[in-house]
Amino acid sequence: MKRRKFLKAVAPVAIMPSLIDKLSFKAFPSPDILRGLTNSEIPNDHVLVMIFLNGGNDGLNTVVPLDQMSNLANARGNILLPEGQLHKIVDKQIGLHPALGGFKTLYDEDKLQIVQSVGYPQPNFSHFRSTDIWASGSDADQYLDSGWIGRFLETNFPGYPNGYPNPDNPDPLAIQLGSNMPLLFQGDSAQMAFNVSSPDIFNVNVDPTSDPAPNTPAGEELTYIRTITGQINDYAEQIVSAYIQGSNAYSGYPAEGTNYLADELKAVARLIKGGLKTRIYMVSLYGFDTHAEQVVAGNTGTGVHATLLKFLNDAVFSFQRDLEQLGEADRVLGMTFSEFGRRVISNGSVGTDHGAAAPLFLFGNKVQPGVLGNNPVIPSGANVDDNLPMQYDFRSVYASVLSKWFCMDAMTTDDILLQPFQDLPVIKDTCSVSFDPLDPTGGELKVDVYPNPMVDRVQVQVVSPGGYSRLEFFDPLGRVVQTRNLGTVARGTYTYDLYNEGYSPGSYYVRVQCGSHQQVKLIQIVR
Repeated sequence: MKRRKFLKAVAPVAIMPSLIDKLSFKAFPSPDILRGLTNSEIPNDHVLVMIFLNGGNDGLNTVVPLDQMSNLANARGNILLPEGQLHKIVDKQIGLHPALGGFKTLYDEDKLQIVQSVGYPQPNFSHFRSTDIWASGSDADQYLDSGWIGRFLETNFPGYPNGYPNPDNPDPLAIQLGSNMPLLFQGDSAQMAFNVSSPDIFNVNVDPTSDPAPNTPAGEELTYIRTITGQINDYAEQIVSAYIQGSNAYSGYPAEGTNYLADELKAVARLIKGGLKTRIYMVSLYGFDTHAEQVVAGNTGTGVHATLLKFLNDAVFSFQRDLEQLGEADRVLGMTFSEFGRRVISNGSVGTDHGAAAPLFLFGNKVQPGVLGNNPVIPSGANVDDNLPMQYDFRSVYASVLSKWFCMDAMTTDDILLQPFQDLPVIKDTCSVSFDPLDPTGGELKVDVYPNPMVDRVQVQVVSPGGYSRLEFFDPLGRVVQTRNLGTVARGTYTYDLYNEGYSPGSYYVRVQCGSHQQVKLIQIVR
């Protein structure tokens, strides 16, 4: 990496004056780092709060498919949750983990959207690589040095950092609290996120030097660093000011110091109420890499996973209630995500290993409530290689946030995500225009597969609502082994042949997408 680009991406880390209930502020600044946001650039004042479930959350024990309990018992009997302890959503045949009672309340209040089996076509089971894929919005075999949020912010605020901060743009673009995912916020030429790490340090002064820098390449870099140093101080003061002016209204947060995610979200709520114009906040909950002791043997509703989901539940529920009482809930959208899910089958250590797709939650007053997608189908004889294929590409969720929450048009959204993706019905559309060129013409999607099991071939019959369509064939590990881009089709019935190209026996899946609709069907291949 060239020196100039390195400085733009990393830059000096500075600690500055701060407060936020013993939280201290750090910056990973660079020329574009902290563009203050104004309503003139993005056509609303909406805020996105992202919660990263670090380590790979076990989706099958988070959102349990009740119609698959028998096969789940065969595949993961030593960690299976007792059905009687689940918070059931009967009409969708799912049960939420016993620790997610607050999520069930939000669902009943139409403030929760559950998106089933979110992933990508060629899952990577490395924590580091899969996190980079989710952060950058790349294909699995594509390596990007910018993140989707970074590109979004750079698109809307070209030319930064010249003249920033200023009276119209006084605040940071994005803030990470207790989290560190720099790639997510990296633009094509600049790092965008302002980091707030916990706890302590409030008394370090930043005193920008005013001596002229030499007219040399080194002097250019020195000027850049001095500019950022001044911005650090200015933005820190803005955050402190917003925190002092803000407040919390909900009294039911967990006690301070007992749930660090709740502490961070409580600070976010206070900053929002204090008038900070920052649009993107990110927090993380760590510990989801549950290879061992995911549950307590013999009492599977307890254990590490239950503790983590209880942290998540209590933090999110308190945050949502706080926003409601503060009068800010209509302009804040929350989203959870994790780098991958876990395998269908449990292991001998009362845990689960790295997997593919998993459910994703969106919460807030403006979500389109409900459950998007179908329950994943669990093979009756699942083995260690069996995985859940994606129903929805994670970038389709991103596209929906950009178009329906931040009101980006289709061309801009495609540019940010580098290609078109489905615009999903997960957020109430508060924008005045329809943005999705892939939308179907209307109606339902129906998919039938026969004969099943497959020997030489199967026929996939599709009753299509119309729209941009594709067919994908997944192997047991959740990897796409065949793809057909079918183009934009009219409403009607279509039949497609899938051939056995020497595949090993096992549980395979066909996924058919038509506009914002999709269906996944299990196909068994036998000898």
